[in-house]
Amino acid sequence: MRLLRTLFASIDWWLISAVLLLSLLGLTTMYTFGGDNSYFWKQIAWISVAFVGLVVAIIPDYRFLRIGNTTFFLYVGVLLLLVLVLIIGTTVKGAQSRFDLLFFSLQPSDPAKLILIAVLAKYFSKRHELIGDFRHILISGAYAFLIFGLVFVQPDFGSAIILFLVWFGMVLVAGISFRHLAVVGIIGVVAFMGLWNFGFQEYQKDRILTFLHPLADIRGTGYNAYQSTIAVGSGQILGKGVGYGTQSKLQFLPEYETDFIFAAYAEEWGLIGVLLLFALFGVVILRLLYHAIRGATNFERLFATGVAILFVSHFLIHIGMNIGLLPVTGTTVPFLSYGGSHLLTEFLGVGMVIAMARYTKQQYVANELIV
Repeated sequence: MRLLRTLFASIDWWLISAVLLLSLLGLTTMYTFGGDNSYFWKQIAWISVAFVGLVVAIIPDYRFLRIGNTTFFLYVGVLLLLVLVLIIGTTVKGAQSRFDLLFFSLQPSDPAKLILIAVLAKYFSKRHELIGDFRHILISGAYAFLIFGLVFVQPDFGSAIILFLVWFGMVLVAGISFRHLAVVGIIGVVAFMGLWNFGFQEYQKDRILTFLHPLADIRGTGYNAYQSTIAVGSGQILGKGVGYGTQSKLQFLPEYETDFIFAAYAEEWGLIGVLLLFALFGVVILRLLYHAIRGATNFERLFATGVAILFVSHFLIHIGMNIGLLPVTGTTVPFLSYGGSHLLTEFLGVGMVIAMARYTKQQYVANELIV
């Protein structure tokens, strides 16, 4: 009973409420009147499983992640999964990125993001005073690059970009100097040129070229981006109503449950709904940063910040590609898009941050008693 009271008292109801409301908004966007609602019912099941995962994730004491070798073993484990998926994984839409298990699919690149955050948080927390040494930036980059490379060759360009942004954001938070930042930028430009010439598939080059000239081929490579911008604009102020989005429900907008759910949502909910979406997402990020500021050690601070960076990266890239500001890369919106692996990973990340905040509060209480 004492454990239950402690867990209950430590729950961040603002954060959990915002997460559940975002999931509910995504769920309603998948519903259609008189049509196929299979995604709607499957998403209810995934939200239920993910919420149970969040509750379970609140229970452990995660201080073991910043000591010992557990974090490293998790990192090696996810590398093995990413290698294995390239050998026996299922290919969907040109990407060999998931395992088809009995009743669901597992995409290892999703939990890999959370594990990378834990690895970087541990690495930087132990070397916080020495972060000015460029060697540590290179070593942390090597940790990120191994996962990035395995995800990129699937090929899953969207997840690879997210992984890079998580590493880059955490390096900035850890305290990189502007001189080193310039070096990283030059390395990034050189790497992009190499990827353009030797790494990118033709369809990925087409997406980037379409970004530069979005209306050049609206019946071909620019079709998805064009239909997405139409859907967003047609929502106007109040939207067309839940279940009545013509671009999405009449299949003019493909993949509206995942890659273009923001466009489908904006069409049905309008500007008012978009402002609500931004407000709820703002609550999630502010609460994560609040826990980051109050973290017991640098590890907890960096981990919570890394989760916030992960969510912001997904959110901005997805919306950017839905309104024609960024190339289409196939990224999801946290808590909103259809899917199991990403949804479970996001709920687990929130649960872990809440759990870490629990012993932060215990530390504050102990300090007050000592004083």
